[in-house]
Amino acid sequence: QLQLVESGGGLVQPGGSLRLSCVVSGFPLDYFSMGWFRQAPGKEREGVSCINTSPESIRYADSVKGRFTISRDTAKNTVYLQMNSLKAEDTAVYYCAAGARNTLRSSDYASWGQGTQVTVSS
Repeated sequence: QLQLVESGGGLVQPGGSLRLSCVVSGFPLDYFSMGWFRQAPGKEREGVSCINTSPESIRYADSVKGRFTISRDTAKNTVYLQMNSLKAEDTAVYYCAAGARNTLRSSDYASWGQGTQVTVSS
């Protein structure tokens, strides 16, 4: 059974950095496209970034381009989201997800983690 477990969230000041991790168990990481999504209170869930191994493909939402970096370590079966230059508007619950298509649409992902809270505040 596929399971996704996120970690690494927390409270950070504007301009700071955090690295989120998503450990995948039950299947090799290369079986899926992996995405990071976020949902702020009162807002819809939005795609942040996604990564696929074959063919190699990485996508970012315009709002995070140049600040966030997605990566994957197949030996550890883990996907990361390095978040730099964080802003207050990045505050949200962040979810990782596994799917068959490398898109930023949540409907393309069938398996989800429980989420990790990221709060950017001074």
